[in-house]
Amino acid sequence: MKEDLLEFLTHHRIHEVECVIPDITGIARGKILPRDLFFASGEMRIPKSVLLNTVNGQQPDNGPFVGDTDPDMVCVPDPRTARLVPWAAEPVAVVIHDCLEWDGTAVQLAPRNVLRRVLDLYEQNGWQPVVAPEMEFYLVARQQNPHEPLQPPLGRTGKREAGRQSYSIDSVNDFDPFFMELSKFCELHDLGVETLIHEAGPGQMEINFSHGEPLDLADRVFLFKRTVRETALRHGIFATFMAKPMELEAGSAMHIHQSVNDVATGRNIFSCEDGSASDHFHHFIGGLQTYIPHVMPMFAPYVNSYRRLAPFMSAPINVRWGVDNRTCGIRVPKSGPASRRVENRVPGVDVNPYLAMAATLACGYLGMRDQLAPSEPTTGSAWDVNHELPRHLEDAISSLRTCEPIRDVLGTSFVDAFCAVKELEYATYNRVISSWEREHLLLLV
Repeated sequence: MKEDLLEFLTHHRIHEVECVIPDITGIARGKILPRDLFFASGEMRIPKSVLLNTVNGQQPDNGPFVGDTDPDMVCVPDPRTARLVPWAAEPVAVVIHDCLEWDGTAVQLAPRNVLRRVLDLYEQNGWQPVVAPEMEFYLVARQQNPHEPLQPPLGRTGKREAGRQSYSIDSVNDFDPFFMELSKFCELHDLGVETLIHEAGPGQMEINFSHGEPLDLADRVFLFKRTVRETALRHGIFATFMAKPMELEAGSAMHIHQSVNDVATGRNIFSCEDGSASDHFHHFIGGLQTYIPHVMPMFAPYVNSYRRLAPFMSAPINVRWGVDNRTCGIRVPKSGPASRRVENRVPGVDVNPYLAMAATLACGYLGMRDQLAPSEPTTGSAWDVNHELPRHLEDAISSLRTCEPIRDVLGTSFVDAFCAVKELEYATYNRVISSWEREHLLLLV
């Protein structure tokens, strides 16, 4: 495999290599090396504690998770992830690395390894999960003052988008230069994106990925977010993957379509030979219904995430399921037996893609392993169903920490470290005095 990587770098006349790992938040960390040094070393050494950075750059007490001496880990390049950096001024490659202990075992805190841990459970049963994510995001005008609300950007008409323009072709075309360059970058970056649509909010877009193997899709989503942000900057605007960037507008989700194939036959195990839905299909849904409330920190990782999950904001607050029913947290699209799949509509687009995919597949795995029965399908609207999900990050962390089946599947050490990172972020947020408090409490209480 190292020869394949050398051939790639030589063919593209690469000068530098971005050696990256995703941390718990999904941010790219690592080093930039000249090509010759990259090959001379063959690996990257970086403190294991880097995995535990919060989104604002802090770390919890990491001694219990990485050791008191803050040791290095060994990061080994995965040649299958090597790609050109399409916006670089000269030939640059990016390679995602795997995080290993000094004895060659996987670092349990690394998000890629958490996803691999779940995929190994499927493999032990002769199963191969297939996923397809849908990514929503907002294009917004540049602004430097975080205290001011975000605004839609100016398009080629010179006007800001007003109202809600779901599926509008003209509203997408208003940003043609941006999307043309994004399309070129995604092709050069080998990201395999498919459909582009305009979503409900002003400047809100959605791009869908072709279905495939979960680790590869998580890598592509990880790289896609950076690609979108970089392209937007080149066009004088911002792109944001916040779950709820605008007060009165819809939030942004990362819906995940999932199915499972039998490795030996390639057949979709969600369907019986006669085309009817299988027990595996129903048990997978039963697992999602049972465990989604316990893995919410991986579907809604920030305080802002829960602003999206509110009644009448076009996001589910339930774990009901239904056929072609977008009011449910779990939707089953209409399809033929070979394409029978389950769509998890709960995750926000602010997730770490590795952890979100690990979490949703863990829920489905537990359902199939323990033969959990789902509820009856919801045939009407589920918008008026009471909250079935944690309403706040603090409650979600407590639910995750005490869920033993999820701890066993994702790894106890990872769950404890992840919860510590999220608790620190929540504590940091709670120190902030908001404009609402100053406006309504300053002189009235």
